Amino acid sequence: MAHALETHLEQALADLRAQGLHKSERVLASPQGARVRLADGRELINLCANNYLGLADHPGLIARAQKALGDRGYGLASVRFICGTQDLHLALEQTLATFLGYPSSILYSSCFDANGGLFETLLGEADVVISDALNHASLIDGIRLSKAKRLRYPNRDLNQLEDALRKSRSARFRLIVTDGVFSMDGVEADLRGITALAERHDALVMVDDSHAVGFLGPQGRGTPEKQGVQEKVHIVTGTLGKALGGASGGYTASSVPVVDWLRQRSRPYLFSNSLPPVIVAAALAALELIKADPAPREQLHANARHFRGGLEALGFELVPGSHPIIPILLHDAHRAQHLAQTLLEEGIYAIGFSYPVVPEGEARIRTQVSAAHTPADLDQALAAFERAGHRTGTL
Repeated sequence: MAHALETHLEQALADLRAQGLHKSERVLASPQGARVRLADGRELINLCANNYLGLADHPGLIARAQKALGDRGYGLASVRFICGTQDLHLALEQTLATFLGYPSSILYSSCFDANGGLFETLLGEADVVISDALNHASLIDGIRLSKAKRLRYPNRDLNQLEDALRKSRSARFRLIVTDGVFSMDGVEADLRGITALAERHDALVMVDDSHAVGFLGPQGRGTPEKQGVQEKVHIVTGTLGKALGGASGGYTASSVPVVDWLRQRSRPYLFSNSLPPVIVAAALAALELIKADPAPREQLHANARHFRGGLEALGFELVPGSHPIIPILLHDAHRAQHLAQTLLEEGIYAIGFSYPVVPEGEARIRTQVSAAHTPADLDQALAAFERAGHRTGTL
């Protein structure tokens, strides 16, 4: 007999389906890439992966991972402080810190864990966190775990941010928290403005730069580098699961005291298994490629300009910007799901996003281009979007 909870959940799931908010999973039977194959055999152009530099199936990363598998084993069956630290982990932490321009860094199982283990470890009841309203869920959840007072300002609204800084002037420490790039919009935070306010009000700045590290900035070091404020951002978190190979793992980069304290008290670090050697080795290879060759970054940005321009010319409503995240606004969850399904029929892998992933009334198709896409891929995709747009009444 079903428990009352299960009956309740069945009804809740039925309600989600009726509202067009239910999420289903498509099953891949190929490596991640510009084109993918589904388990049913269909081959599609993939326009929704975070595989910005096309490294998810790069032969150099695969070779490095295979070597590490033979040399260092599959897993470590331990957390870091017991017997889960190899020289590879230390090498990646130092390489990340140097690449990002910080004295030290610390690895986590994911950026979600890095964000989840940051705020409660560093801040207490005497402190204040001031957070952008559109920050990633991992930042929101991490902040909730802290005993610090929480203030929120509207997305990218520096006037409201300064008002929050004025109101919290009696706090011991104040930490401004923002995404470097807001993942549903592809829009950058105004880090120049934020860091200027932080200096004026003696606050710290923390940035989750998951959708920027590897490809934004002259050397691919992310939004602080692009906006020329690297030395003014005190803490950066990010992921190995997007531009840096697309697998898993996250990190926090900061000063030596901050990182050392996280090693002592950050719960996701202390109580989660070490990253597998294969991931650590491949991430090191990814950073070597990024530092050695700017061509994938340049190709990525050229692809983003080409695809964005093509969608605009077709008449789709886009969120303005220049990032490889290019959202098409539909505003209604059913319309977004309908367009996504029609695109699937036209050979395009793209997903509809709706509440609670985005605010109500802002449902969309979030397209993402990769350096691995060829001009022919993008032109074929634009033709498919035109057909799907007419078929669904979007155009």
